[in-house]
Amino acid sequence: MVSALPDRLLVALAALAGLLGVAGSAAAAHRPTESESLRIAAQFLLFHAPAILAMVSLGRSGFVGPVLARIAAATLLLGLTLFCGDLTLRALAQIPLVPMAAPSGGVLLMLGWLIAVLAPLLPRPAR
Repeated sequence: MVSALPDRLLVALAALAGLLGVAGSAAAAHRPTESESLRIAAQFLLFHAPAILAMVSLGRSGFVGPVLARIAAATLLLGLTLFCGDLTLRALAQIPLVPMAAPSGGVLLMLGWLIAVLAPLLPRPAR
C-alpha cells in the first residue's frame, strides 16, 4: 500500500506533538511559576500523540475507514494546537493565542475522540 500524503503528514505532526510534549515537560520542570499550565499542555501533547498515530494506523489497516480515521486524527491535532498553544503562550508570554483558543481546542479534542469512538462502529465504504 502506497503511503498517502495526508497519513504521512498526520504521522509527522503526531511525532511533533510528542516532541513538544517532552520539551514542555522539561520547561515545566525548570519554570516553577508557569509549571502548571505548561505541565497540562505537555501532558495533553504526550497523551494525544500516540492516539493520533493509532488512528492513522487503524485507518491504514482497514480496521476503520481511512477517511474517518484521518478526520479524527486531524481534529485531535487542531484541538491540540489551539488548547496547548494557548496554555503554553499564556504561561510563557502572558498572552492568549487567540480569543477562546483553549475552550475551542478542548471542544475539538472531545469531538476528535467522539469521531474515534464512532469510527469502528460505522460501516466502512466497500473497497
